[in-house]
Amino acid sequence: MRRDQPPRPLAVGDVVAVPSEALGSWTASQVTSIDAAAKCAAVLELDWSGPEPATVADLGDVQPLRLSHHRWGGKLSHCNHGWVLPKSFRVIGSLPPLVTEPSYSYSSEWGRGEQLARQRHWDSGDREDWNAPHALTCTADELDVENTRGVVQAGVKHLTVRGITRLDCTRLVAAFPDLTRLSLSGNLGTLTSAAALNQLPWLQGLTISDLFGMDASDCLLPSHVPEVEEVSLYGIPADYAAAMRKTWRPHVRHGVELDVRGARKPEWVAANAVNPLRDWDGREHIPRAGYRKALAQYKATGDAFLAEITGGEHHGNIAEIGRAFGAAINALDSRSSFIETVEREELFDALDFLADEAQTAAGRDLTAARAALIEGVDSIRDW
Repeated sequence: MRRDQPPRPLAVGDVVAVPSEALGSWTASQVTSIDAAAKCAAVLELDWSGPEPATVADLGDVQPLRLSHHRWGGKLSHCNHGWVLPKSFRVIGSLPPLVTEPSYSYSSEWGRGEQLARQRHWDSGDREDWNAPHALTCTADELDVENTRGVVQAGVKHLTVRGITRLDCTRLVAAFPDLTRLSLSGNLGTLTSAAALNQLPWLQGLTISDLFGMDASDCLLPSHVPEVEEVSLYGIPADYAAAMRKTWRPHVRHGVELDVRGARKPEWVAANAVNPLRDWDGREHIPRAGYRKALAQYKATGDAFLAEITGGEHHGNIAEIGRAFGAAINALDSRSSFIETVEREELFDALDFLADEAQTAAGRDLTAARAALIEGVDSIRDW
């Protein structure tokens, strides 16, 4: 497998077709450019759906899909994706690229007709939001309520569960036996019996984020889930991550997008249980030294804030603590410019966490003190 070419054969102009659950038929798109350095492909969705096509000729007079629903304003459905052509897609021929301008949009998942379904829903005159058929998004608590009823939800194909503290995968599989896509996320939550996910024979995509409790024996196995074409893991146990990488890396050439990052050892999990900036550890564009210094400044700010609360809560002093924090982060960011929109929000979330911890320790309302801290940060920050 050459590193300067997509793992599955793919060229500019190729037209690819895929069955669409959203449309109940097949749909198609065209590769308009390939960036070997970035390992991505620009893909233009086509305004077409129908029975499985054998060749490009079966599509008729194809046109690019233009989106006018909601606030798209007639823009092309043209997006950059990872250059691994998912195994459910197949090349049916080639045409001169229907557009030559670059795309500035990015998405990890190749489109499977969802945008075309939304556009047709809009064109019908229905202005209610279109929801993907067979999809369910819920919290772990909501899922637990359904599980206690013992209801098998065979109609659900796409399941997203957020806010997981603890989840038994055996019960999940029993309740949702026909899943094709599964996304699970928590906040250092625990998955138990993760090997049970091998009992989902139609599974195509698996995403797990910030969950632990799995080990190498819980590895998803290609022989059990042969339809899988996307494995995305972040913030997971190190031995589970290693097993998944080893098992699925040989399948990338067959159309499996594999993304495994943020492998953590048990010691890291224990040390970071109350660290709101832990996701910065290992994030691609954040220097390791920058993360360590930001965390040290955050901890120092927390200590100073709690000491001031204990000593009498002078808002002028608290604002100065905030200014010191803002200035320190300014200095860190000036060296490597790693604080973007997400990191800025995470820093303010961390300050909220800090204030919540202090409020719990003090046993009284600290709304005014929290506001003084934030005002101090805002008065000086340039991130």
